[in-house]
Amino acid sequence: MAGLMSGFGSFTHAVVRAVPQSLAKEALRTGSQEVDLLKVREEYDEYVSVLKHRLGLEVVELPADDALPDSVFVEDVAVVCGDTALITRPGAESRRKETEAMKTALTELGLNIVEMTDESATLDGGDVLFTGREFFVGLSKRTNQRGAEILADVFKDYAVSTVPVQDRLHLKTVCSMAAPGLIAIGSSEPAQKVLKIMQQMSDHKYDKLTVPDDYAANCIYMNLPGKGDVLLHCTPEEFPESAKVFEKLKDHMLIPVNNQEKAKVDGGLTCLSVLINKKNNI
Repeated sequence: MAGLMSGFGSFTHAVVRAVPQSLAKEALRTGSQEVDLLKVREEYDEYVSVLKHRLGLEVVELPADDALPDSVFVEDVAVVCGDTALITRPGAESRRKETEAMKTALTELGLNIVEMTDESATLDGGDVLFTGREFFVGLSKRTNQRGAEILADVFKDYAVSTVPVQDRLHLKTVCSMAAPGLIAIGSSEPAQKVLKIMQQMSDHKYDKLTVPDDYAANCIYMNLPGKGDVLLHCTPEEFPESAKVFEKLKDHMLIPVNNQEKAKVDGGLTCLSVLINKKNNI
């Protein structure tokens, strides 16, 4: 089995997409809270500013499209590993046209594009956790076995294991990578069950960083020149106890990023970007 991917967490580019006016009323959601569009846009602008100005990534911003209310959540429409991009087939039919702009952007960045055309397959990028050693794919309301099989076929260098996701929207609603070999995981019973399955499936040992709030386990790890280990995570205002857990990671550059409003439409920090490490020869 492949060892840790060379340059795990190294990124040069981020693809994001501006917030459509239609998000507040029409975006899919599991809850029923009212969404303040102005606050969503403030959070989005802060997020993009962190990527661009604090971390120095090249940010490719796709235009907002009011016909696609969920389109700010670009993670779901592409899975990028190395120089290959898998354009997914989102589980929600209303989101399938979101792939078109993403495909164009990733093609322009010089990535090898593979499209998921099998109509029996569904895959949301929010269900795909890449650890640098292997993939875990959540089988959820949005992602099915066939989607996971196609991902395994595209990224043949890595083992792919499937994990049933119950009571949560996506696999990365309850977990993400906080460092190489370190999985951030929520403390709820469903989250801990997911972790146990991943541990049983894997030939690798992972350390765990357990946070009290499941949603806080969705964080973004990067390893960047001149900055080292970087972690974008929840703010103390949003999840005070979970923020304290992240603050124990003394070797990381820790950047709290506000996500309170987007969480009302099931958006996490990882949802808002597709991160790419563009080598000079691509």
